[in-house]
Amino acid sequence: MNPAEKQTDGFQLTALLEGFAESKALEAIKGLGVTDLCIASQQVTPGSLFMASRGQTRHGLDFMGEAIARGATAIVWESDSSRHPVAEVPLVKIDDLSEKLGDIAARFFADPSAAMTITSITGTNGKTSVAHFIAQALDRPDARCGLIGTLGAGLYGSMQPTANTTPNAVDLQRAMAEFHNAGAKNVVMEASSHGLEQGRVNGVKVDTAVFANLSRDHLDYHGDMESYAACKQKLFSFPGLKAAVINADDAVGNVLIDTLPAELRKVAFSLQGPVSGVETLSVRNIEKLAGGLRFKVEGPWGEGIIETALLGAFNAQNLLASLAVLLLADMPMSEAVTRLSSVMPVPGRMERFGGGDHPVVVVDYAHTPDAMEKALLALRTHTSGKLVCVFGCGGDRDWGKRPQMGEVVERHTDFAIITDDNPRNEDATAIVSQIRTGLQRPRKMPVIHDRLSAIEMALEVAGPGDCVLIAGKGHEEYQIIEDKRIAFSDRQVIRDWLKGVQL
Repeated sequence: MNPAEKQTDGFQLTALLEGFAESKALEAIKGLGVTDLCIASQQVTPGSLFMASRGQTRHGLDFMGEAIARGATAIVWESDSSRHPVAEVPLVKIDDLSEKLGDIAARFFADPSAAMTITSITGTNGKTSVAHFIAQALDRPDARCGLIGTLGAGLYGSMQPTANTTPNAVDLQRAMAEFHNAGAKNVVMEASSHGLEQGRVNGVKVDTAVFANLSRDHLDYHGDMESYAACKQKLFSFPGLKAAVINADDAVGNVLIDTLPAELRKVAFSLQGPVSGVETLSVRNIEKLAGGLRFKVEGPWGEGIIETALLGAFNAQNLLASLAVLLLADMPMSEAVTRLSSVMPVPGRMERFGGGDHPVVVVDYAHTPDAMEKALLALRTHTSGKLVCVFGCGGDRDWGKRPQMGEVVERHTDFAIITDDNPRNEDATAIVSQIRTGLQRPRKMPVIHDRLSAIEMALEVAGPGDCVLIAGKGHEEYQIIEDKRIAFSDRQVIRDWLKGVQL
């Protein structure tokens, strides 16, 4: 973009939409400027361009009246053969607008991601941890690191909550511009399957893409595992991508290693040893310490030791992925392993409380069968007594994984309680019934729908040397019942309980 096109009275609409809209439509808006871009009509302010794209259930045109009432200068709308809008402000039709929103927004905000180094992580589990570990290691007072993901968006250490793991295309570019204006040199972002499928990441100049893993999740949206995998793989076809960091212990990861273009630099990471023909970071001798892990890393960059307070072999994988990104950024191995050895746990991700005279309590976001199994296996190796679990399954989400969740928990715990986990608009008893179909001994796993009571019961049956996993919600500070978000935090419940027993 020519900076002159963005003037004090707004961005010239013809310059903004050139190459996206037909030349006849551009002639009709010549000389018109816009001061902001908005996808949500309630966010429109005078001078804004309202971008009416086609959504999952509604078209943005349904909210055109509100946008105009709030002062929209013009409306760009996604072509739809069933619609013929008429309005008192200019209307510009653009085919496949949903796919082009990111590129239009990038032009409006002066392509901010191109001025920074962007790392994007996709996968079923581990995205948030990897993103936070990389951001912690890269962030410096003189070279800040932006972070976007499940826990929010902002410069590292100053996160603000966001509605989605990957924000909409306009808000994502807006965040990139804010990071750049604040002096950020790096941005680390999670790329969810929904975000990739809906084109929210389009327009971001991704330098390094990371594939963490793939297991069952979101099939209520994607339909089947093949579609889910294909969606994740979109990140690795972004124009200008310089490097791919890939989990070689994952079947889809191996497909990526074999099928990505030869000219794209590929770095594999593995707990099972080097991968033939590919630069690989591998681990030797994972030691499970009382308070974490210690392991040796080997690869083309040399060797190093990581000793961490994080739990679980999957966190060794997360640290390997993070290490690959740091090494690709030309950080020396010795410095990279030192920084990763001191990373702080991510809120609600295998976050540990208690211990000593009380049970160890771990709060984790595990809400898929694979994540649940890995969390329980990790905690079993660090537990001398009973392993207890409190869990449920989210409503209005992939119901097919519910029996699998029950089966995994029953197999790996000494005692477990099924409870509610964001039932949303589903009947909570029906969700529980589907979980119980995966159990061999359903009568031995009690159901307590009230999550607070379920957690309290688990803590009552556990003692010193035992471990209680509170799974599913992690960092969340709400319980979604019907369309209401009711304040509730697993982490705060544990803090309050510990204060009470320590009085």
